Formats: sequence, structure tokens, C-alpha cells
Amino acid sequence: WFAARDLSPVAFNGILAAGIVAASCIGVALGPWAVRRFERKDPGPYVLDEVAGQWLSLSAILITHHHFDHVGGLEALKRAHGCAVYGPANPAIQGIDHSLSGAQQQRIGAYDFEILAVPGHTLDHIAYFHAGNADHPGSLVFCGDTLFAGGCGRIFEGDAAMMHASLQRLAALPEHTQVFCGHEYTLANLAFARAADPSNRALDKRVEGAQALRAAGTPTLPSTLGLERATNPFLRCARPELQAALPEALAASGRDDPVATFAALRAWKDRF
Repeated sequence: WFAARDLSPVAFNGILAAGIVAASCIGVALGPWAVRRFERKDPGPYVLDEVAGQWLSLSAILITHHHFDHVGGLEALKRAHGCAVYGPANPAIQGIDHSLSGAQQQRIGAYDFEILAVPGHTLDHIAYFHAGNADHPGSLVFCGDTLFAGGCGRIFEGDAAMMHASLQRLAALPEHTQVFCGHEYTLANLAFARAADPSNRALDKRVEGAQALRAAGTPTLPSTLGLERATNPFLRCARPELQAALPEALAASGRDDPVATFAALRAWKDRF
């Protein structure tokens, strides 16, 4: 039912959130901590079987942006399961029941989400932040393709200043916030991070841990914002060691310009 092989719907305590993915596989969060993976090119039927086997009820789908690998098969899924669909106020997305925009508050099940506008990857991109409540005290964010574990999304519709501002908006969330991003690109992202930030010892430790997880067939997701702030170069653009890695690209703007640093890092990553 989902068109792209790497789309990752996540059932999180009964909420189905499109966008947690491991390349060519699927990550299903069955509650806050457990993660299961399936090596399937068409994971949809297997995910639904697993969710049914765990006695979960799929009550909602959270959409972050309009790209096909995040919206493919929405209407068929709604027909089959009667799920309510939440997503950005973009009429191009067929099947949205509840259109959302930045700064809006939305209760979904037992979760209280603040909707964050995070444009850059696409202009319609939103994220869902749950700060915690009496039912679910832990904080989490579904951030789609804006922030990745160890990296960030490509800029398709916005510009560098817009994407940098969106990443800073996410980086300002509490450090213990669990980060559910859209794709399992972690090892590739961390390879670039090491090239850009070679003296970062916390990054070295993270690479070792991520490699061990992937070798064991375990996803690296979710991450945490504290870990991202310590090791993700795209959240560290004000750091002098990152700026020192880009002397030619920053010659015109000066090394104290985080947006120019971000733009240079993103351009470097695009061709890495």
C-alpha cells in the first residue's frame, strides 16, 4: 500500500506515523522503546500483520511532507483501517483529514503534539513534537526528512537559510527528546560527519555504536537531540572547528556566519 520501498510507517502506541525508515526495510516501534525490523521491499502487509499481532489499533497517520515516499498509499490505508490522517495544509496531498500548520497544538490519541513548521527540504514540511504528559511523560519528535540521525535532508524547495532555521528550531527542543526521523541514513551521514568534524571524540564513539547496531541488524533510530547536538555537523555550524573545515567556502562571508557554514556543509554533503 505504500509506494516506496523505504517508507517506514511507525506504530507508536497505536499511532501510525509515516516516516521512520531503514533503507530497504521497515522499523516498527511497538511502544516507546521496542523496535522491530523487516527486510522487505514491500513491507506494508508485514507491518500490518505485526501490528495486529501486538493487539494495536491503528488510529492515526502522521504525514510530515508531500514526497511520494511519505504519502504513497494513504487513501488505500484509510479505506482498509479507518485511520485519521494528519498532515501539512497542502492540497496536493490526497487523503488528509486534519490539515496542520506551525505553532498549532493537536491532541492525537493520548499524545499532545505541537506542530513545528520546518521548511527547507520541502516548503510544506512539518514536525510533530510531544513534550510529554501524564500518560506519556517522555518527549519525542517526528521530524520526517528535515533532521536525520547524524545529518539533515537535502534542500529541494527552500534555501539554506530556511533549512538552517528549521534545524535550529528542532535543536532547541529538550536534549532528551527522542528523534524519529524519516530514513535510516545514519552510517552514511556519520561518515560525512567524520570528514567535516574529525576531532570530535563524541562522534567517534557514536560511529562505533552505530556500526555495532547495524552489524547486529538493529536500527540506529530513534536518536536523541542531545546526541545530535553533540555529533551532527548540521547542528554545529557555529562551532569554530566546523568552520575551520571550510576555509575557501567561507572566505567571502567570514567564519562567524553559521548560515554560510551550513550552506557550505550541505553543498559538500551533496557531492560527498
